[in-house]
Amino acid sequence: MKLKTVLKDFNLLATTSRGNERQMCFELSYLLKDELGDPAPMVGKTGIRGLVAAKTCFAPCEVIEKFRAILQEHPYKFRYALRVIPIEKVVPTDLEEIKRAVSELAANIGENETFRVTVEKRFTNLHSKDLIEVAVTGIDAAGSERKVNLENPDKILLIEVIGALTGLALIKPNDVLAVLKEKML
Repeated sequence: MKLKTVLKDFNLLATTSRGNERQMCFELSYLLKDELGDPAPMVGKTGIRGLVAAKTCFAPCEVIEKFRAILQEHPYKFRYALRVIPIEKVVPTDLEEIKRAVSELAANIGENETFRVTVEKRFTNLHSKDLIEVAVTGIDAAGSERKVNLENPDKILLIEVIGALTGLALIKPNDVLAVLKEKML
């Protein structure tokens, strides 16, 4: 599978141990196709060690919920995944593009809800501080000022920079599947 076709439009990121990317692709394909019934999931390496991208026809946060149920019933089906992260929008890694996408996502932050911005960046010279400033500006542009809560936010604006592309998601704190942590529960 070509990296470029997957990475231009993905809605899941999965992390694995370095060197296990190929096995992670097979595992994620199996989970999406055989366990969830996605007729044609696209899964591929990103070119970054330990990171795999996927495109599924299902809503990414629903996939996380279904994966969590599978993990509780059949933990052995997750051998290579460390984390599975939902992505709602993919834009070019450009501060203006990110700001525009953030203001669209920010419409889903309720008036009384708190938020936090979390940045994970790979293969970029952009500084986290600049990304956070642009994100907060985008959130403020979406409506009245919302409160920041770094410890226990209602929503997390996730910014995943992967070189020339940036994945964005507005998620609840438990919308990232941390496989090892949840296997221990």
